[in-house]
This record gives sequence, C-alpha cells and structure tokens, in this order.
Amino acid sequence: MSAAQCAWAAALCAGCAVWLAGAGRSRRRARALSAGFPGGSGPAAPALERATGWLRRGAGALGREWLCLPAAVLVAVAGASVLPLVAGVCAVPLVRRRLGARARRRAAERRGDAVVALCGTTAGELRAGAQPARALTDAAVATGGLGGDEGPVVAAVRFGGDAPGALRRAARAPGADGLVGLAACWQVAVDGGAGLAAGLDRLEDALRAESEQRLSLRAQLAGAWSTVGVLALLPLVGLALGAAMGAHPLRVLLHTPAGLTCLAVGALLEATGLWWAGRIVKAAEAA
Repeated sequence: MSAAQCAWAAALCAGCAVWLAGAGRSRRRARALSAGFPGGSGPAAPALERATGWLRRGAGALGREWLCLPAAVLVAVAGASVLPLVAGVCAVPLVRRRLGARARRRAAERRGDAVVALCGTTAGELRAGAQPARALTDAAVATGGLGGDEGPVVAAVRFGGDAPGALRRAARAPGADGLVGLAACWQVAVDGGAGLAAGLDRLEDALRAESEQRLSLRAQLAGAWSTVGVLALLPLVGLALGAAMGAHPLRVLLHTPAGLTCLAVGALLEATGLWWAGRIVKAAEAA
C-alpha cells in the first residue's frame, strides 16, 4: 500500500468522523459548494447532491452508526490488519448510543417548544372567548404540546376529570416539564377563580426565557465543543501527514510491538481526554 493510498484512506476516515459528529450538515455543505456556480447548478452540483442523497438514504436505512464499518474496512485494507475492523465493529454500539442520546435531546427540546406554544395558544383562545376546556383541547391539537398524551388530558378536561393530575402525568415525558406549571395554573383557576389566561401568559414568558437562556448557553459553549471535536481528529490528521511523508504509520502501529503499545496507550489517552472534556462542558451546561 503506497503512501498516497494510506493518506487517502486516513482522509476518508476523518471525513466519516466529521460527518458523524455533525450529522445532517452534509446536505447544506453540498448546497453551499454548488452555490459558487452560476445559478447554483454547475457541473459539480448534481454530483454533490446525488452523492449526499445516497449517503443520507443509506445511513437513514441502516443507521448512521454503521458508517463506522466502511471507515474501518478502509483502514484495515490500508494497514493490512484486522484490528481496525474489530475496532469499527466495537464502535458501532457506542456511536448508536451517542446518536440516540442526541436524538432524544432534540426530541425533548422540540416538545419543550411545543409546550411553550401550547401555553401561548391557550391564552389566546381564552381571550378570544373560548371556554377553558375547548381552548386547551384546540391548542393541544394545533401545537402538539401534549405529545402522545392528548387522550387522557383531553378526556379529563372535557368530562370534568382530574385535569391537573393528567397534565402532571404528561409532564413526565422528557422536555414536557412546563406542563407542571400549566397544571398549577389550571388548578388555581378552577379552585380559586383566578384568571387562567394571565397565569398562562406568565408561564409562557418564564418558559420562553428559560429556553432562550439554554440556547444562549449552548451558543457560548459551541466553541468548546468545536475544540473537543478538533482535538479528537488530530490523531487522524497526524496519521495522514505521516503517510504523506512516506513514514507508513499504519504499518508501524499495527505490525510492530512498539506500535501496538503506542496505539493502545494513545487510544486510552484519547478516550480519557474526550470523556474528561465532555464532562467539563456538560457540567457547564448543567450549571
């Protein structure tokens, strides 16, 4: 295997890692590249769009975590060793877990935004003269703020059941914490005769301020996450540079005792560093 082929294999592996770290951005990048041609439809634009579409459809059908296997096969062929293939197989469940956690977090954020919209829409319906039960049910259908728990909540609201209790049970879903405040507003309005619309307005403002604070914090930490990603890719860049200079780093790492020792120690340090950096950033997010 020549140095140029090793460099190409390392570069392809780095590209797969970047794509996994920023899933969903490849299509936008392809459009940005094609925008440089007149009318955005130059000779490279169709090829980029087709390649991106094939990649996204294949990853969507099998799961993006399975892209670890082609990268592992490339490294295994370039290094003439089965160790990268074993590492790629072991990486599949880890990447699946990471992607699943990211999907759950995004779903929780979408549901939280839907709860904010539910409060505002319900308050608007009440000011328009709708009854509380009708206002809440219509707003729930329009915004999806109750997620998959519309049935119990709507039944409790329409037929005089325990509406606050149903709302609190619905609030157990990730991202639906704001429904606890909606349940409190509903109970106070029913028991004490307080204005439900005014309470919902205050609840909406509080939830929206919390959401904006979370987005602001995430924007401030974006640089830290980018640094973590760059540091994670530096070993791959080093391998590509070594292969380009003719040092044959894969052969040294995979076929010599000293290289295997360096590979094991380096992988351990890399994993420890990523875990520690992620813990620091997540601690800042939690605070």
